[in-house]
Amino acid sequence: MALQYKSTERFMKPDVRYKSKLVAKFINCLMVTGKKSIAEKIVYDMMDVITDRFQDKMALEVFETSINNVKPLIEVRSKRVGGATYQVPIEVPKKRQQSLAIRWILEAARNKKGRAMYKRLADEISDAFQKQGVSITKRENTHKMAEANKAFAHFAWTM
Repeated sequence: MALQYKSTERFMKPDVRYKSKLVAKFINCLMVTGKKSIAEKIVYDMMDVITDRFQDKMALEVFETSINNVKPLIEVRSKRVGGATYQVPIEVPKKRQQSLAIRWILEAARNKKGRAMYKRLADEISDAFQKQGVSITKRENTHKMAEANKAFAHFAWTM
């Protein structure tokens, strides 16, 4: 009997400590070469640092707000019309918004060198919570690109 692939979205279990699917997804995205226990330790240590920094707020609340602050609402896609390629602004679906936000936060943390990963992640999450930092800059640049190319928005209906 062949093993059937199950969709990860529907069958994904929430994480152990916070019972959150978002944290579980973040752990899975952080994980390198299947070392989930290491990724979990990094995320839980990061959450402990966030708890120390924002004592009036819950760590999960800060984490979710940070992800929501980084989510892009609109992005540009390349569309070829005739001989020319246009950057066409389109709305980002919810699932992709979340994926991009997580990806940008992890990328920003991985590019900062010299400290433990959980500290770098805690810094980036804290910055995103306060609407500053590398991942927020990435979001702003994406929005600016879409704004600059909104003249080509009429090509979006064919996408």
